[in-house]
Amino acid sequence: MYQPKLEKDIRCPLEYGLDVFGGKWKSRIICVLAAKQVLRYSTLRREMVNITDAVLAATLKELMTDGIVCRQQFDEIPPRVEYRLTEKGVSVVPILQSICRWAGAYHPEAGGPAPEQCRKCDYGRTDMENSLL
Repeated sequence: MYQPKLEKDIRCPLEYGLDVFGGKWKSRIICVLAAKQVLRYSTLRREMVNITDAVLAATLKELMTDGIVCRQQFDEIPPRVEYRLTEKGVSVVPILQSICRWAGAYHPEAGGPAPEQCRKCDYGRTDMENSLL
């Protein structure tokens, strides 16, 4: 596993937040789990699209270490493992939805169809448009 050469120097709460749910895959995993609530690994992998098994496994481990995602393993044959958001993970969803709305309003290529998990945050609509609905 990758070991950074320097220790993280996180002094600001914003830096901590961006470290916990920032990056390409963490926010997507959180949004998919928020929309689907409980998923097995293979279903989560299919929902993510274009992510390798190694990256998904590593990202899930980071999210579990940060207390955002929990993993539940069932002692059955065949083995079954499920992933869900923790209370801490659920608390970050409104923040990600706000970021999504902001990005939808200002991202120049935000006109295409949004993934299913993005529809919950009214992707691409401004607060003014939402208040008119």
